[in-house]
Amino acid sequence: MGEYIMDLRKLVGHIPLMQCGASVIVLNDEGEVLLQLRTDNKEWAYSGGAVELYERVEDAAKRELFEETGIVAEELELLGVFSGEEMKYTYPNGDQVSNVDIAFVCKKYHGELKCQEGEVEELRFFPLDALPTPFFEVHRAAIEKLRQVMAQ
Repeated sequence: MGEYIMDLRKLVGHIPLMQCGASVIVLNDEGEVLLQLRTDNKEWAYSGGAVELYERVEDAAKRELFEETGIVAEELELLGVFSGEEMKYTYPNGDQVSNVDIAFVCKKYHGELKCQEGEVEELRFFPLDALPTPFFEVHRAAIEKLRQVMAQ
């Protein structure tokens, strides 16, 4: 979690905060999606996190991807912006957020998979029609849109 959000939490406690996120769904040559097993909630999710103050969304997406997976995005393609009731989340520590997530797809990348210590337990590619459980529900809408885009 970024310094900006942490500073706000010191002032407001656990009440819901609007949070802008940037996420990256990495696809390999077989069309499989890279997912990470999160350490905080033990759910599978794609890479992403909060955008810092004055940070470009694309830069935040690339930064989060590299920090969490060791992968460097060469190109990002906008998948969509996701918001609303289905994007609310309560972290295990009780912090509540209303996410506005800008999700990108990445098909061109390089680097070696490496789990971010303290945040990621495992990294693995999965077919879109065989996602693992438990799956991070906040990411469901973007995965559904990705399925639609890939079916066209």
